[in-house]
Amino acid sequence: MRTFYTEKFEAQQIAQIKSKKNIPDIKPGAQVKIGYSIVEEQNTRTQYFEGTCIAVNNKGIATSIVVRKLSVGKFGIERTFKIYSPLVASIEVIRYGIVRRAKLYYLSKRIGKSAKLQEDFAYLAKKKD
Repeated sequence: MRTFYTEKFEAQQIAQIKSKKNIPDIKPGAQVKIGYSIVEEQNTRTQYFEGTCIAVNNKGIATSIVVRKLSVGKFGIERTFKIYSPLVASIEVIRYGIVRRAKLYYLSKRIGKSAKLQEDFAYLAKKKD
């Protein structure tokens, strides 16, 4: 059960994380490039995952996005990222796509050119103003 105090605490935590990291406005259909930290024995490195955002689950500090990347051939890879996690090093929006749905799970059945979305230039123009 969420109370006023938990929501206030989460808002403070989110503001603190946003002051350290640049987290852009992410919406379904956006082409995103996410850098996440991988720990191998004593080394840590950043690996990038680039794909289309097919879902955004807004749950306060536990906000997550589902990103689908088209791999070689006929299959795609879907991965869920918690955007406020310390393992997510960077999030970059490459472009925004035109969509009419909040969840784009129909894209997981498509391959090739049919899985691509048109770019939304109007959203970029509104965002710059």
